[in-house]
Amino acid sequence: MKVKDSQLENVVKEHRKAVHAVDPVFLNRWSPRAFSDQKVTDEDVNSILEAAHWAPSSFNDQPWRFVVAKTEEHLQLFNKFLSPFNRTWAEKAPVLVMVASDTKRENGDSNTAHEFDAGTAWGHMAIQSTLLGLSTHAIGGFDRELAREILKVPADFKLHAVIAIGYRGEKESLSESLQEREIPSSRKPLEDVISEGTF
Repeated sequence: MKVKDSQLENVVKEHRKAVHAVDPVFLNRWSPRAFSDQKVTDEDVNSILEAAHWAPSSFNDQPWRFVVAKTEEHLQLFNKFLSPFNRTWAEKAPVLVMVASDTKRENGDSNTAHEFDAGTAWGHMAIQSTLLGLSTHAIGGFDRELAREILKVPADFKLHAVIAIGYRGEKESLSESLQEREIPSSRKPLEDVISEGTF
């Protein structure tokens, strides 16, 4: 079952308030674990990946790579390397995407910005998903060596996260402990993360 938009708005307003003006999309984007079984269209998946592909990158190297699982067969492959804890909720998501990045530039030099750039691409993916009424949750808990083997990822690529994508579901579909955590997180005060001139 898909959660109604009005319910989502109330949950976000209760837990998130920006001090300065910001587009609502940034507050509405959060990382739930409850996903409904409603399928995501290929059009929406492609729109999300297109947004990620237009992220900025050092020297326009575009080091990011996305391995997409949306069929039952491919989703089962991903479930093999997710940690048991993450599998309990992520296996309900209709789309999983592995985010990886090339550690080398085309000339063979090391790309010291590949992780930063891949993170920017993931941010684009998350925002575009929110604009489409979808939710995302980045998963770092997975067996990287097993994932590399199963997905046939070359050695020069670093695996970063598996992104669960789908429509938000009812929190009651989660275990009791996870139901308590199924709320938008707040943020530290802005002044705690900003300094002017020096650190």
